[in-house]
Amino acid sequence: MSDYILAELCAVACAEAWRGDGEILASPIGLIPTLGARLAKATFAPDLLITDGISRVVADTLPMGARATDHVIEGWIPYRSIFDVVWSGRRHVMMGASQIDRFGNQNIACIGDWNRPKSQLIGVRGAPGNTINHPTSYWIPNHSTRSFVAAVDVVCGVGYDRARALGPVASRFHEIRRVVSNLGVFDFETPDHAMRVRSLHPGVKLEDVVKATGFALVIPESVETTRAPTPEELRLIREVIDATGSARRELP
Repeated sequence: MSDYILAELCAVACAEAWRGDGEILASPIGLIPTLGARLAKATFAPDLLITDGISRVVADTLPMGARATDHVIEGWIPYRSIFDVVWSGRRHVMMGASQIDRFGNQNIACIGDWNRPKSQLIGVRGAPGNTINHPTSYWIPNHSTRSFVAAVDVVCGVGYDRARALGPVASRFHEIRRVVSNLGVFDFETPDHAMRVRSLHPGVKLEDVVKATGFALVIPESVETTRAPTPEELRLIREVIDATGSARRELP
C-alpha cells in the first residue's frame, strides 16, 4: 500500500500540524483538515480532543459521516463552552483562507473593497478570536496568486505583523502554525515571521510555487519534500476514517 493520491498526502500534512499539541481541542474546518485531525488522533497524537462537529468529544476513531453515538463518548462540549476553551488557548483550529499574505493575515469575508465587494464570502466569522487566542493553521486547496496575495482585501485572521503592532496583549498567544496547500507546506519560522517554504509535495517544482505566490516567500537553502503517508496511515484513511472517499474527492 505504497501508492497514494494528493488528497491523502495533504491530509497527512494537515495531521502533522497537530503533532506535539497534547490534550487540546482540535478544530478542523473542511474535509481534508477533518481527515487530518482524526488521523493524527488515531496515530501520533492520541491525546487530541476530537468532536463530532456538534457537542460530543469522541475517544476512539470517528469515521467521516458516522454517528458519534455509535462510538465512545468521553465528553460533552456545548457551543457556549467553546469560548472558554478559545480564550484559554486550549484549541488549535485549521481554517480555510480565500486570501492569505506573507505574514499570515487571512481573508474569508469578501473580495474587493469592503463597501462594494466583487464577491461576498462567508464573513469574518470567528477568525479574529481564533488567531489572537490560540494556534491557527490554514488549508488552501488551490495555491495561486489569487489566494496567496501581497495584501488581503479584508483582515479576518490576524497575521504576525498586525499582532505585533497590537502589542503584547494581542500577540501573547498568537501563533500561525502551518499553511498547507496543494503544492506544499509553509510556516512562519523566520526572524520577522514572514512565510517560509517548509516542504514541497513530491513532484512540485520550487519555481512553480514561486510563480503561484503573490509575494516573496522565504526559501531555505535546502527545501524538504513533504513526507508520504505510511502504509498504516493509508489503511486508516481508506478503511477506517474515510472509507467512502468523501475527503479524497476534494483534490484530484
